[in-house]
Amino acid sequence: MNEKAIKEFRENEGKCGPPFEGSPIVLVTMRGAKSGRELCSPLAYTTDGDDLVVIASMAGAPNNPNWYYNFITNPDVTIEIGVDKYEATVIETKDAERARLYSAQAEQLPIFHKYAKRAAPRVIPVFRIVRKSE
Repeated sequence: MNEKAIKEFRENEGKCGPPFEGSPIVLVTMRGAKSGRELCSPLAYTTDGDDLVVIASMAGAPNNPNWYYNFITNPDVTIEIGVDKYEATVIETKDAERARLYSAQAEQLPIFHKYAKRAAPRVIPVFRIVRKSE
């Protein structure tokens, strides 16, 4: 599914059909925590100021998605958003900032309210993606 979405994203200037249709999507290219290989994941995002915000919900599963471990191990990533491509750093948020950003994303993308309930007692991680200075 990800390969199809990535291809569609790149061919349509950042737009995707189902299951991503209507959601803001960013492609994040990262280094695998175990494999060291370059991997790309399409992720739903919101913004906070100049930063992107992504949530490691895995649709409310009891475990974190694989890309969570990639972010923790290798926080330098490449971002594709629309036709823009740039280097960035991911930062895991904590405590009040995490709660604020999760709530803001859930207001814009209500499915994240359900994910939080499904995932309990797991606290779903929230990441800030900060563009590197050129």
